[in-house]
Amino acid sequence: MTDDLATGPYRSVTVSFAQRSGRLKDRQQRAWDSLAPRFVIDVPRQVSRTSVDPGFVLDAAEVFGRDAPLVVEVGTGQGEAITEAAAADEGRNYLGLEVYRPGMAQTLQRMRRLGLENVRLVQVDAASALRTLLPAGTVDELWTFFPDPWHKSRHTKRRLVTQGFAETVARVLADDAAWRLATDWEEYATQIRRVLEASPDLVVTPDTSRFAGRTLTSFERKGLERGRVIHDVTAVRSPRGDRRTAEAAGPA
Repeated sequence: MTDDLATGPYRSVTVSFAQRSGRLKDRQQRAWDSLAPRFVIDVPRQVSRTSVDPGFVLDAAEVFGRDAPLVVEVGTGQGEAITEAAAADEGRNYLGLEVYRPGMAQTLQRMRRLGLENVRLVQVDAASALRTLLPAGTVDELWTFFPDPWHKSRHTKRRLVTQGFAETVARVLADDAAWRLATDWEEYATQIRRVLEASPDLVVTPDTSRFAGRTLTSFERKGLERGRVIHDVTAVRSPRGDRRTAEAAGPA
């Protein structure tokens, strides 16, 4: 499915998310109206409501009002993971990238209940926006929890975690920063590991357990109740200038 708000040559761009209604329920609309002006970053668009003008670069210190380690979650869903983590660790800034406005409104409601000040949201397609939205080497941790597995063979090309996206993530990660992923789809987990292991800029860690900061969301709980197995994968950004490819060492 393509982004129906794109025009011209962009109409055929494949995206990793399905088209859904952006209609907000009354309570969500009230939360959006009162909280979005402060906590949702208004970025300049390019061709659609989830695109970002490639000339725009987000200054995290400016939008958060402070310098602090930056955690980015790609696909915040209903906001359970990012808000619980932000509440438990007020010393870090949390930036959520999400395409669906109803989910963002739910996140804003959670933020209000928890009294959070260290979370900001952007409505964007992270796969393309992260290429230019953040300066290189400025993200201290990046999360991609339960991206759409697109399990039908004809749809697998729409999966988020590809070699191209791995390159994008490696660009924004600081040296030794972690990219944490989780999926309940075994075949996708295999693909994720294959992609990360092929990256010259990322090192996959042997630890496959849930990391302490990842809360059990309602989505994950339902999957476990149905007998699904959760696969956690973590990769660490190699220090720049220390690429793992043989060619990086130059001629012998």
